[in-house]
Formats: sequence, structure tokens, C-alpha cells
Amino acid sequence: MFYADVALGAGASVPLDPDYQERAIYTVAGDVEIAGDVFGPAQLLVFHPGDRITIRAKTYARFMALGGEPMDGPRHIWWNFVSSRKDRIEQAKADWKMARFDLVPGDTEFIPLPEPEPEAVRYP
Repeated sequence: MFYADVALGAGASVPLDPDYQERAIYTVAGDVEIAGDVFGPAQLLVFHPGDRITIRAKTYARFMALGGEPMDGPRHIWWNFVSSRKDRIEQAKADWKMARFDLVPGDTEFIPLPEPEPEAVRYP
């Protein structure tokens, strides 16, 4: 896994070698050019495995580069809970209802779980 905060002066470039199967950058400031396309700030660019990428700064540019190997299996997501096992999500819901988690630093009130989504209505 890798994570890098990259700042480039106008005209500078950096390669993003295909050492990892999953790679992306998140543009923070300035404009970057990749394979002839120009991207501005606040964009997440995800690259195909194996592609050799060169990121060139059109202006001063700053971006976050990140990547790594794929996860070992699917993940389940419900509200703020993420797990590789659905039963752990259910346990987290129960623990949250029982206030077994501390408040987030800076928060002053308990946030209840969201209401369950209504069942889908089926018509004959």
C-alpha cells in the first residue's frame, strides 16, 4: 500500500508505475495532464491495472497518490459501519443502540442510528 502527498511545479512530472494493481490520485490544487487530458482540483482519478501513467503539472499542482493490492474479499457497508462480515454489521448496530461507543471527540450529543429503509412494495 502507498500514500503520497505530491507537489509539482509547473512543467514537472512524476511517473505512477504499475507496481500496484489499484492506483489513483486525488487532485487538490492546480491542473495536471495525463495522456493529453487535463484535470483540475477536486477530482478522483482511478487508473487501470498495468497502465504506465505519467502525471505532468500544467501549473503548480498538488495531489494525493494512493494505491495498493485489492482487498481480500467483498465489504459490506451500512451507514458508518464497514465489515467483511454482515454479522459484524448487525453487532455494531446493537452496540451503537446500547451506547457502547464513545462520542467522537468534539461531538456533544449522541447520534441515533438512521431509520431502516422501508421494505420494497411489491405489486402482483
